[in-house]
Amino acid sequence: MAKVKSELMPNSNQLETLKQKSGLWWLWVSAIVVILDQWTKVIATQSLEMYQAVVVNDYLNWTLMHNEGMAFSILADQSGWQRWVISIIAIIIVVWLLTWLKKNDYKNHYLNLGLTFVIGGAIGNTYDRLNLGYVIDFIEVHYEKNFWPAFNIADTAISIGAFFLIIDLIWGEHEN
Repeated sequence: MAKVKSELMPNSNQLETLKQKSGLWWLWVSAIVVILDQWTKVIATQSLEMYQAVVVNDYLNWTLMHNEGMAFSILADQSGWQRWVISIIAIIIVVWLLTWLKKNDYKNHYLNLGLTFVIGGAIGNTYDRLNLGYVIDFIEVHYEKNFWPAFNIADTAISIGAFFLIIDLIWGEHEN
């Protein structure tokens, strides 16, 4: 019985080889993004009043807002159907990115980081959208009276992920 059990269980070298074959090894980045995103949204919700800016400096405010739409509040004025459509599209994209990540070698650092940042950000915002009906935003950047739309850690992660994907396109190692 012990021999059968040991034959079924991979040894440490086999486990290391399995981890190294796939970009899924990088999913810990997505997990950190989701945890930080949700944690900061809880803090913002508990600490801030809706639409009441807390000035951090000349360029940054903490301002709690609920976004029922997509980026830049696109579709926010709709009747509620957008919650489900945006969520379904986000889930499809996450599944597609996970499939792409699984096909990658774990050594493709820029590509895997880009994908996992985007996955983590998409999961963070989709979680809000499905559970609350809106996404919690609280970071507000501005210059004088010119304000960038409010955003959150998930949005920041998606932007960082896009940056790494561009870096991978420029400097990544690709097979022809």
